[in-house]
Amino acid sequence: MGSQEIDLELVRLAQQGDEKAFGVLVEKYQARIIKLVRPYARDYSEAADIAQDTFLKTYKALKNFRGESQFYTWLYRIALNTAKNHGYADSRRPIRYESEVASEKTAAMLLEEVDVSTPEQALLTEEVRRTIVETIESLPEDLRTAILLREIEGLSYTDIARIMDCPVGTVRSRIFRAREAIDKKLKFLSN
Repeated sequence: MGSQEIDLELVRLAQQGDEKAFGVLVEKYQARIIKLVRPYARDYSEAADIAQDTFLKTYKALKNFRGESQFYTWLYRIALNTAKNHGYADSRRPIRYESEVASEKTAAMLLEEVDVSTPEQALLTEEVRRTIVETIESLPEDLRTAILLREIEGLSYTDIARIMDCPVGTVRSRIFRAREAIDKKLKFLSN
């Protein structure tokens, strides 16, 4: 039985009132949800609060889940909406969009095969990494979310489209534009 089938069975049990089944889903996805909403929070504690709110909303809405998409896709969409609403509800304080950890991981993934056998190459690689992170941080929210869901979470374009509530073509365009912005900065760096 695959992960998706297990999730669907746990959801079915939770829909029938089995709180332990829902608890297993929370344990399975809690860290991923915190990582997903972290850019919308000022610190880890606030991200954990947003994640907890996400799971409360998910539990209340569980009866509406019909299994037409994967559970985690549905959960991620609730998480993103909760995170965005959290920022609007707390308008007294500005939200810092800190996705540095995810941006660092994306940069590391893009630089995996770079040879750093000499000090010059290591220095250039560090400058490239920093440029990638800064570029991702400067992207508009929709582009940043799309590229991070693709590169960090490894989600399919279809899953990202469901999470972001937009057509697959829009997701492809956003990821293309994000990668194009990164490439443009890297070309500027090499000149």
